[in-house]
Amino acid sequence: MNNWIIHPSTLSGSLKIPPSKSHCQRAILFSMLGEGVSRIENWLDSPDCIAMLDAISQFGAKFRSSDSLLEIEGHFQPATDVIDAQNSGQVLRFIGALSALLPSYTMITGDASIRTRRPIKPLLSGLRQLGAIAESALGDGHAPISIRGPIHPGTCKVDGEDSQPVSGLIIAAAFLDGPSEILVENPGETPWIDLTLYWLRRMGAMVTHENYSHYHVKGGLSYSGFSYTVPGDYSTAAFPIAAALITQSHLELIGLNPEDIQGDKELIEILQQMGGRIHWKENRLIVEPSHLKGLFIDINTCIDALPILAVIGCFAEGVTTLYNGEIARKKESDRIHSICKELKKMGADIEEQSDGLVVKTSNLTGTNVESHRDHRIALSLAIAALAAKGPTVIHHASCVSKSYPTFMRDFQSIGAAIELDSVRV
Repeated sequence: MNNWIIHPSTLSGSLKIPPSKSHCQRAILFSMLGEGVSRIENWLDSPDCIAMLDAISQFGAKFRSSDSLLEIEGHFQPATDVIDAQNSGQVLRFIGALSALLPSYTMITGDASIRTRRPIKPLLSGLRQLGAIAESALGDGHAPISIRGPIHPGTCKVDGEDSQPVSGLIIAAAFLDGPSEILVENPGETPWIDLTLYWLRRMGAMVTHENYSHYHVKGGLSYSGFSYTVPGDYSTAAFPIAAALITQSHLELIGLNPEDIQGDKELIEILQQMGGRIHWKENRLIVEPSHLKGLFIDINTCIDALPILAVIGCFAEGVTTLYNGEIARKKESDRIHSICKELKKMGADIEEQSDGLVVKTSNLTGTNVESHRDHRIALSLAIAALAAKGPTVIHHASCVSKSYPTFMRDFQSIGAAIELDSVRV
């Protein structure tokens, strides 16, 4: 069943935040290239992580999984079949980059979003500059892509508006047999670069940079299998935090690491600046009823939070402006347009800008809305529905499994009135 009915609700209690999708996918990726067996605890059983597991298995890695433990035996040889990234940009860009290390052709495709929306030209350009054959198979600048290596140590220059092609090139360069330099124009989404650099340094790589625009990668990286426990996902935590704030509820969130490198951790500071009463109590994040005020927000450093911040803006006093977020148009959906369109259906006073949104205090009313098959749009609308007047029907809501597969069960446990729509399918 794809559709949900959500009624206004007051929440209370404690919620465990699901594991970080970005950490989990990187852990799986790096386990493929480690010598021996890696153990990943608290892994996220979601479509994106399954897509990454399927991808590394095509290169010869073997994995065993249970509810909480993933064991992966590293191996990296020419792929045995076409790689299906499904809906995962990380699989497309990171596996695409690493495949260029091999003297063989690798073909990578994906779902409609991967094949029509996700930028791949910067990655293909960078790989060609390092000696690979790297092409968009249909010549339209999107997947399917065809890549044949091997690449060699050298210098490449790429556009960095989307962080994943840059991350992919840095990762691949770390395994070359000599130093490389990556020059980045228009660097964006830099906290996600920091996440990649965290993983590379954890594995022993030597990478330095100047202002995210000039990277020096030593090369020669090798390592043994590792053990890692995936922390809670700050991008996912944004939704229960927002839910507590806009419904004037008290929640305790567990599973987050206060010291973690994740970029969307910045959302907590933004919400505190808006008046959100959010604080740590040991390793629990406490969210209390608050009076929020609008803010002028550079959204680029926590780009995944744009849709939920648009929702929060509806419940904040005054005007909330989100800017420097044009890359959000090139995610699973055009997130600027998608969230603006759906919140307007609910009565929001919201205006679309080329690089963001202007949101004014609004009284939302439940209605029929569309997820655009984008997990962050679906989750944001679900949170909006909890504080709207009357019931809201969210169509194609099952896409939330990409990052928050237990959303309905978790939110029902803290008092949210959510049910499957048995009529509309």
